[in-house]
Amino acid sequence: MDPLDATVPGQDEHLDQEGEKGDRRLVLHRIAKALLAVALLPFALMALYLLPFIHPPSTLMLADLVVFRGYDRQWVPLERISPNLIRAVMMSEDGQFCSHSGVDWVQMRSVIDDALDGEETRGASTITMQTVKNLFLWNSRSFIRKGMEIPLALTADKVWSKRRTMEIYLNIAEWGPGIYGAEAAALHHFKIPAARLSARQAALLAVSLPNPIDRNAGKPGPGLRRLAAMVERRARGADPYISCIDK
Repeated sequence: MDPLDATVPGQDEHLDQEGEKGDRRLVLHRIAKALLAVALLPFALMALYLLPFIHPPSTLMLADLVVFRGYDRQWVPLERISPNLIRAVMMSEDGQFCSHSGVDWVQMRSVIDDALDGEETRGASTITMQTVKNLFLWNSRSFIRKGMEIPLALTADKVWSKRRTMEIYLNIAEWGPGIYGAEAAALHHFKIPAARLSARQAALLAVSLPNPIDRNAGKPGPGLRRLAAMVERRARGADPYISCIDK
């Protein structure tokens, strides 16, 4: 027997173990690269969505396609959406939209304090946060999702103008099962285009946004009508708050 061919006891087993470790490291490396790519994808898409002819879908729209439900969304530029709706949505959803940097830290701190005290928390999502959530994340009330929203919203506020953020939001917001965007919502609920929404119709659409499946803007109950009347009153004096939309 050639001494060079002799195998050191346990050598084969050691080589097998090293090979398995190498395979595991390779798999983990590939998984890490895939996770990094997924994490960076929204930031790349934000740059793409700067282009006015790009009409992005929301994750809910994509989910409807996956299960073969389909959806109704007719993209319209912001100038073809009634200013009544812009005012009403801002006064209902995010009165500080023009002044914050994507996150309303005052509201956010209040929510965190309530959570730490064991109290029921209320929503603190800005329109920017809701936009990135609709585009890139999922629907659920969790601190994990909220934590992911914050850096996305801060980045979106740097990348997009306030006007582009509002345009995207009003074209992807859900206003009923399979009904997305202001144009489809106006046609579905009121049989008119979004450009012709009255102040009351706009207020009804705005207050239905937190729960558009249960809140029907076209067939409002007494509670929804009261909320809409309050938002309509606020919206009358909203011009100083929506100045950023004209830029």
